[in-house]
Amino acid sequence: MSTEIQDASDTVVELIDVQKHFGELHVLKDINLSVARGEVVVVIGPSGSGKSTLCRTINRLEPIDSGQILVGGQALPAEGKQLAMLRAEVGMVFQSFNLFAHKTILDNVTLGPIKVRKTPTEQARAEAFELLDRVGIRNQADKLPAQLSGGQQQRAAIARALAMHPKLMLFDEPTSALDPEMINEVLDVMTDLAQSGMTMLVVTHEMGFARRVANRLIFMSDGEILERATPNEFFTNPQTDRAKDFLAKILQH
Repeated sequence: MSTEIQDASDTVVELIDVQKHFGELHVLKDINLSVARGEVVVVIGPSGSGKSTLCRTINRLEPIDSGQILVGGQALPAEGKQLAMLRAEVGMVFQSFNLFAHKTILDNVTLGPIKVRKTPTEQARAEAFELLDRVGIRNQADKLPAQLSGGQQQRAAIARALAMHPKLMLFDEPTSALDPEMINEVLDVMTDLAQSGMTMLVVTHEMGFARRVANRLIFMSDGEILERATPNEFFTNPQTDRAKDFLAKILQH
């Protein structure tokens, strides 16, 4: 079993004894997890295992019932200006893109830096063009989201998150709403990001990506972390029956 990161100064996010209920349903049970600077942690497991909820608690899109979440060593603020500042440090890419439909792609990417970071407009635009170039859609800058394919919209959403210079990027099943031929164009961008040293927590069903890019895999089932391992350890020698069952089902397809 892999040990958690020991050096607190190098820890970007830490969850300590986190509990979360939706009514009677106990969706996160005693979650303890830390992600170190530059690490790519991929969370996998069956649907309904609590993966997305885990991801969403880190920037308080979902409040927790008990426990602690620390980002950069600081406890998550409950609300207000401090929470907004923290969210600026944590980029998030959702299943459904969440772009502003009435704004151009360029405006979507520059809005946060200008409004939250108070970046001068020209600097924000220059950085946005660089990021759109990086994700391969600079030529789409003046279009509205509806004029782009799903894969292009998701790459725009990644650029928008990166524009805030986050310390951590959260990806909540970023390819699950995409047609199969668009999945790789998004995974390629994420792979480049991981290789550039970005700290990432990724919830995904894409096992090839998990195997290729993760430093560590977290396997969840029924709200619990059952295994922590390198991709090679997990895929070749899962320790729990639940993980063996999960792998048997997905690897048949």
